[in-house]
Amino acid sequence: MLYTKKGDAGKTNVFGCDQKISKSSAITEALGCLDEINSYLGVIKCKVKSLSAQAGYKVVGNEPQKIINRIQNDLFIIQAQVAGADKKIKKDEVKYIEEIIFDIEKELPEIKSFLISGTNEISANFDFARALARRAERRVVAVGDEGKVEINSQTLVFMNRLSSLLYAFARQTAIESDKEESPKY
Repeated sequence: MLYTKKGDAGKTNVFGCDQKISKSSAITEALGCLDEINSYLGVIKCKVKSLSAQAGYKVVGNEPQKIINRIQNDLFIIQAQVAGADKKIKKDEVKYIEEIIFDIEKELPEIKSFLISGTNEISANFDFARALARRAERRVVAVGDEGKVEINSQTLVFMNRLSSLLYAFARQTAIESDKEESPKY
């Protein structure tokens, strides 16, 4: 069954908590934001997959689906940690993201102004995902600040790098398809 009726009163069970917590708590808010970014990355993965099939179009060496899938798995680990499970992001996952950002950045022109989102559909999707990732990061930080769940430092670094990676993808896909980004006016 797709519904249990157990959350109808605005409370929910979360792993690691002995009692139900409010659906407006910092923990449930962070879990919801992590779910949003993870789900939206699934949308992007499908869009990029169809673009990658087109001749001459590349995003990170034609393996964006693999990268996004790995990030989605890491986001599940972070959700488990936020919910109280003994799961943590490892330093290798942060390094993996940093290496991808570095590889993309080598091919991009220097940023000379703020860039307007919407150069093309995929770039705009990555920009929107970046905004979702930043919100999720703020919510994860709030959980750590609340003190009910310990958020390890690598999780915080990972969330911070995720928005940078999504920005790099947005810039790369804008340049790859249109050869030009949209500067602010």
